[in-house]
Amino acid sequence: MEGKWMSSQSQSTNFHLLAKIKEFTRSIVTDLSNGQSPVILIHRFRNHCTSPNSNCFCGFNLPCGKDVLTLCRESHVHRIDVMLRVLLIVQKLLQENRHCSKRDIYYMHPSVFSDQSVVDHAINDICVLMQCSRHNLNVVSAGKGLVMGWIRFFEGKRLFDCISSPNKVHPIPVHVEEVKDIISVAHYILVVEKESVFERLANDQFCSANHCIVITGRGYPDIPTRRFLRLLVEDLHLPAYCLVDCDPYGFDILTTYRFGSMQMAYDTKHLRVPEIQWLGAYPSDAERYFIPKQCLLSLTAEDKRKLEAMLLRCYLQRDVPQWRLELKMMLEKGVKFEIEALSVHALSFLSMSYLPSKIQGKMII
Repeated sequence: MEGKWMSSQSQSTNFHLLAKIKEFTRSIVTDLSNGQSPVILIHRFRNHCTSPNSNCFCGFNLPCGKDVLTLCRESHVHRIDVMLRVLLIVQKLLQENRHCSKRDIYYMHPSVFSDQSVVDHAINDICVLMQCSRHNLNVVSAGKGLVMGWIRFFEGKRLFDCISSPNKVHPIPVHVEEVKDIISVAHYILVVEKESVFERLANDQFCSANHCIVITGRGYPDIPTRRFLRLLVEDLHLPAYCLVDCDPYGFDILTTYRFGSMQMAYDTKHLRVPEIQWLGAYPSDAERYFIPKQCLLSLTAEDKRKLEAMLLRCYLQRDVPQWRLELKMMLEKGVKFEIEALSVHALSFLSMSYLPSKIQGKMII
């Protein structure tokens, strides 16, 4: 755990959260003092459903039910115990203006928590109860996202100067709430699924040639990466494009950026980037860019199950029907391919031909 420079806005948020925690714990103590079991209501959220009714309200910050926790039910006792232990740790973090990771919290009571997922669940419960985001609790993720390109900003008092060397790789700040004074002369933001593609673009001097910002979450994006991308899109008003593998997992990563994740559906409004567009790779790109059959992989049974489940997601039909058509095409053709398959033409085909043709030709959905 470490201390951290804190803005006046952060101080105000801490003050209000500590007041909420105090009121919540006081109500529990009062119930116990009166010989009553506390009743804790935790709303449930979702960012999508599989209902054929396109008029659903998933992802619009409305709860879709609630869990009613009470000490009278044995199955709830451990969940409440864990939540209160984590809440005590969070209270201390806020009081001392310190930060820690979810993993740090797990190791404070490993015999009680038993598994990291138990801590993760408790943190989500606390966020819902306190109506806040995880970073407001001073619980941070171990950052894994990377950025390069035509941008300069401060995180607190630390300067990130990407503009002086646009193809140099920088870590995405963990404390995104402290990012300020953003300056950019970029034309757009490109989000790529994985580090290997990010490094390919860096080696090809892609940012220098195309005046853009490139970001990767190195697979499924962590919270800082998603928050940082949202901040840039809101602050700079730049178009944002996403490049992922043409497979079910690449598509799932794409939807995580645009629509959020089910695990953190309660915080969808702060994490999703509804402006992001799908640049590729599409199933239809296999024919358009003459990808040889030996570069195409057959979908596994698990791939097909995942595709069938994703096709039912309400936001595809409601918001991006063209995405759904491409996904359906992938299932019908029964094949997938990685972004790197484009290198069959030339090592720099991705940066010199594919991406420019997509962006300049507006072949983006």
